[in-house]
Amino acid sequence: MSIIYFLFAQTLLFAIPLMVVALGGMFSERSGVINIALEGIMILGGFAGVFFINFMQANQILSGQVLLIVALLVAGLIGGLFSLLHAFASIHLKADQTISGTALNLFAPALGLFIAKTVQDGVQSVMFENQFRIAEVPLLSKIPVIGDLFFNNCYLTTFIGIGLLIVSYVFLMKTRTGLRLRSCGENPQASDAAGISVYKMRYLGVVISGVLAGMGGLIYILPISTEFNCNVAGYGFLALAVLIFGNWKPWRIAGAAFFFGATKTIAYTYNSVPFLAALSLPATTYKLIPYVATLILLAFTSKNSAAPRAEGEPFDKGKR
Repeated sequence: MSIIYFLFAQTLLFAIPLMVVALGGMFSERSGVINIALEGIMILGGFAGVFFINFMQANQILSGQVLLIVALLVAGLIGGLFSLLHAFASIHLKADQTISGTALNLFAPALGLFIAKTVQDGVQSVMFENQFRIAEVPLLSKIPVIGDLFFNNCYLTTFIGIGLLIVSYVFLMKTRTGLRLRSCGENPQASDAAGISVYKMRYLGVVISGVLAGMGGLIYILPISTEFNCNVAGYGFLALAVLIFGNWKPWRIAGAAFFFGATKTIAYTYNSVPFLAALSLPATTYKLIPYVATLILLAFTSKNSAAPRAEGEPFDKGKR
């Protein structure tokens, strides 16, 4: 059973950031704006969060879970601000959304490395001390099975991610603002005729996307390393695959993220699984599993997946 607990815990570490970033992409695309800049927003948000942690730990101002929560807010804030560039270009300037997102993906790591080298006298990696792992949650860790799966050797970010999933579902599917946001993606002309500001709703969708992607960047880096060099290993693009495979719906996105998290776990912990270790396959074979699985699933599901947003020309208030 110990190997099952270990694999499940590792799957959560990979799945939670994927889910959070994909949920961010969902808000943007449900409002009618394609956001392929998730990778760049993850990088800049993660950089801001890690840099904030580095500064706080160096000056002994904040520590522990309080520092983690504040760093997540900083990462989300920077991600939201950075996404405004994409929103302005796509919504007001009516630029090609794919090109705008690609530009941000190229700009983000360059900006992060420039700031790091400037502030740290040529050193591009931002270091921090990982003091955020929770050995066990009092009382809850004693619950049979569930305690070992969720409340031993865990991170607060896991529970924050689950909370964000629930809030995202309620906001998007059960509130008036969520309905308006979805309507602006599905039929912007009708929404405008009903008195809804399509521009405002789309700005809201893109900014929420940036906030979640920025937080996802920090959630991704914390459990796997103690330094950050403006690289998230293509997680932003993998989150887009999760978004598509999840059909732009919160609970399906969560399931897709868990599946891809499981493939990532196999890719990085195969030596800990006796059956896989006995196969003696090259390490590269296992590391290819998440990406091969992505291609296969998208190939078989693309015909049944249609983004719930308006197709064709960007919304123009002058057209009715």
